[in-house]
Parts: sequence; structure tokens; C-alpha cells
Amino acid sequence: MKIATLCFLIKNCSNEILLGMKKRGFGAGKWNGFGGKVGSDESIEEAAIRELYEETNILANKLQKVGELKFIFPYKKEWNQIVHVFLAKEWKGHPKESEEMLPQWFNINNLPFEKMWQDDEHWLPLVLNGKKITATFIFNKDNETIAEMKLNET
Repeated sequence: MKIATLCFLIKNCSNEILLGMKKRGFGAGKWNGFGGKVGSDESIEEAAIRELYEETNILANKLQKVGELKFIFPYKKEWNQIVHVFLAKEWKGHPKESEEMLPQWFNINNLPFEKMWQDDEHWLPLVLNGKKITATFIFNKDNETIAEMKLNET
């Protein structure tokens, strides 16, 4: 199972979160956080910082781990992954579009869940409200809708 990261920038002063429209590859056409695979020579946190920088040109100063998600795709096993979720509230730089992502700020009370992965509406509001979570999502044959879900606050 792949190990991956997912990072969200949070502006506390304005209750905004930075999401990226995925332009290619896995999750193309969906709003999401920033992240990707962990390299063999880096820690999970180092991978989260690197991926965020590659996708937005932003360098996070400090990350807060808020969750661990297991995604199981029985009909597309190569997509199975464990994702470590982080929030960043301090960083350097301004979001820039990359080849992979188009960043945009959203109010945390008005997220585009209809254009996100279906699981996001179950766990993202919890972490935005200060909770730490673990979850497992098993997807249906369409690789989009959730067949089973187990979500715990830790």
C-alpha cells in the first residue's frame, strides 16, 4: 500500500483554506489539498513539505498532523494508500499555479464538496474544527462513491 501525504494551508484570520484543482493524474478535476507520495529517502513530514512546495511554491514552516486516512479501492488496487493529513498555519510565499495544481482560497464554511472526493465531506470538517482523526474508506466499483467507511476521532 502506498504511503502519501495531504496538506492544507489555513488562514486563521479569515477562516480560509487553500485547495488545489488537480489538473492531471490521480484525482484530476477535483479540489483537494496538496500532497503525494513519500520518497524512500524522506520522512512523511518532509514529503508533505516538498509536495506542498512543488505544487504551490509555498514553503510551510510548521506542520500539524491531524489525521491518517486509509483508502481502499477493491477494483483498482494500485490506488490503495495510507494518507497522512497535515495542516499548515505558517508559511512563506504566495500560492502559484503549477503544472499539476491550480490553487484557490475557500471559506471553510463554504467548501466545494460537490467537486471533491466523496470522503472529504466526512472528515475534513472535523479536522478544520480541531479534531484529529483516523479513517478507512472503501470505494465502490466506480472508484468514486464510498461503499464502507469507518471514522474515529483520536
